[in-house]
Formats: sequence, C-alpha cells, structure tokens
Amino acid sequence: MSNTNSPSGRLKFQILAQDKDSLARACRFETDHGVVETPVFMPVGTHGVVKTLTPAELDDCAAQIILGNTYHLYLRPGLDVIEAAGGLHRFNSWSKPLLTDSGGFQVFSLSHLGKITDDEITFRSHIDGSEHVLSPEISMDIQNKLGSDILMAFDECTPYPCDYVAAQKSLQRTHAWEERSKIHFEKLKPRYGHTQFLFGILQGSTYQDLRVQSTETLSKLDFDGYAIGGLAVGEPKAQMFEMLSFICPLLPENRPHYLMGVGKPEDIVQAIERGMDMFDCVLPTRNARNGTLYTRQGRIVLKQAQYRLDMAPPDENCDCYTCRNFSRAYLRHLFMSGEMTGLRLNTLHNIHFFLEVTARVRRAILEGRFSQWKKEFFKSYPVEDDHWEINTIRREERRRKHLAETER
Repeated sequence: MSNTNSPSGRLKFQILAQDKDSLARACRFETDHGVVETPVFMPVGTHGVVKTLTPAELDDCAAQIILGNTYHLYLRPGLDVIEAAGGLHRFNSWSKPLLTDSGGFQVFSLSHLGKITDDEITFRSHIDGSEHVLSPEISMDIQNKLGSDILMAFDECTPYPCDYVAAQKSLQRTHAWEERSKIHFEKLKPRYGHTQFLFGILQGSTYQDLRVQSTETLSKLDFDGYAIGGLAVGEPKAQMFEMLSFICPLLPENRPHYLMGVGKPEDIVQAIERGMDMFDCVLPTRNARNGTLYTRQGRIVLKQAQYRLDMAPPDENCDCYTCRNFSRAYLRHLFMSGEMTGLRLNTLHNIHFFLEVTARVRRAILEGRFSQWKKEFFKSYPVEDDHWEINTIRREERRRKHLAETER
C-alpha cells in the first residue's frame, strides 16, 4: 500500500469490452480495498451506513463500493470519532472501496442555511445551527481523514433552472475550486495506509458550450476519474439524456465516468448506453422505506389494496433473500403495520435489484449483446414520466427544509 496519495491519472483502469452500437462499455478499476467492475451502482450510505442494512447484507447483494457523505459525517459523529476508529472503513466495518462526496451538494440543497463566496462556503448546521466553513482545502482534509478510496473535488452544483450568466459564473468558481482541490489533495498523505484517488466533477447546467468548457478544463487537470454533476436536479429527463449524449463522447476515454445522483433503473440503462460507468442514488433505499419495490415489471407500491392477498414474491425472477422467503401480501402487512423488518426487507430487495441490473448490463456488454438485452429489458420494464420522481424529490426537499428550520 502507498504512503502518498496518487498523482492524478494513476488509477489502474481498463476497458474490457465496448458495445459496437453505442458507447456502453464494461470496465474495471483497482483500489487498495478491491477491484470495482463497471457498470456499477453504488448504494448510498449517507451517515456511514446504507439505511437498515448491515455490511454483510450488502456483501450478499454483491455491492462493490458504497458512498459516504462528507457533510453529514463531518457534523455527526465528527472527524475525531472516525479518526479514533482508524477511518471510515473500520468505523462502519466495510472492507471494500468507499467513495465520499465533497459536501458541496448538501450545502447546495440546504442553501437557505449557507453563504457562498469565491473562497469558501459558510453554512449553519441543520442539526444545531452552529456555523461551519467548507472550502476546497477543508473538503480534501475531511475526506482524507475519512479515509475514502475515492474523493470528490469540491464544486458548486447549479440548480435548475439556472440562467446562463449565473451558470457561467458558477462554473468559473467550480473550476477554481477543483484546481485548488487537486493541488491540496496531492499534498496530503493517506492516514490509514491505502492510496486515495481524486475525481473531478463537470458542471455547466444545461448549456452545451459551458459543458464543453468544463470538460476541456478538467481534462487538463488530469483527474483519476470524471463525474457529471448538475444533472438530475429537476430538468426534464429528455434534456438530461440529450446532455449526456453530447458530453460523454468528450470525456477522457481512459478514466471512469460517473453520473452523480442517477437514478431510476431505466435511467441507468440509458445512461450506460451513452457511456457512463458509475451511478449512485438514494431511490432504492428511500422508496423502500416508502413501501415501493422495484421489479423487472416496474414498481410495486405496497400500500395499494391489490397486494393485500397477493402471495407471489415481489419479483419471481429475483433470488434475493426477500423474494426467496416472503410474499407481497406479507411485505404489505409489515409496511401497513409500521414494522421495521418490512423496511429492511424492502431495502434488501431494492438494493439487490439495482445491483443486479448493472451486473446484467455488464454481462451483456461483455458478451456483445447489449442492444438486444436493452430491448428485452424495456419490453417488460415500463418507462415512467418525470412527474413521480420530481414530486418525490420536491417532497423530500420540503421535509429537509422543515426539519432544518425546526431544529435551529
């Protein structure tokens, strides 16, 4: 294991197969905590845990890499606790790769609690109202102390809609912050004996010329991987895919491509077709707690009365623990009764399903049959419009804002 952080571009990355009819590809990269094979879905562990699941259960689902949240872990339990444990891997008993975000998106989503300047972000904790500061250097220091395998450069996520002048100004700030992130990152030494890698984040809202500018600027900085941020923040789905089709061919081919915050299974498949490798989203866990299951035939909303006497498993083609042992009727009963076991079983299934979708895509690419697999997938899986997801996001934003205001 290395005693220094990776100079950018040293992540061992291979393209194993490329679809002949699209940009879909099967790749792999190596970290000191293990190999990640892509396309890959990364379960979100905001507070250092994928809600309701143990590391052993995630391992049983074949999770390769999970996320931790810089903003939330910095505030609670605090870096002193995680450092005393020997880093986040030891603190949460996850032995495989970890990725941490920069904290910028959380400050963006709680913008009513913060103030942004070109130097830094000053914000108040949503927990106790205490004042804190985040900057590129501080974000790198925090992620270094967390001990994640992959760190994200500090950026500013633009909202949607965003006018051109505001997006352009934000992009200039993001590029300056990401350059500062890289400079500071390469001065740091890993605290726990394993190499850390740094990904850059493209911004530019929905403006193609700004996205080109972001791609060119960040490519020169030579990050270990490239993420696309600022999409899936409320723009129409067609616009997101149009932007992906435009951006992906411009990304450095020999680096991982990460689409942040996406998404629904059908969105992941279409993003893979456009050249994306890595994905994360809270939908499988959040909607599991709302009584929604994802199956090969689409969503099941357990509170609906039609499932009261339905003794079939959630998905007859799924081999997860939940589907092997329980019926839709039983899961509905647990949900309607407010039983925590139901939330765990729902989450276990949803995480398994999302991971299985990307695993099946990978096999199809390796076997040269991605286009046919995609056609078969969409024969049974219905494509929903934007409204259900957008409304879910808006409800969650209102809930977070209310919680933050009541806790101040």
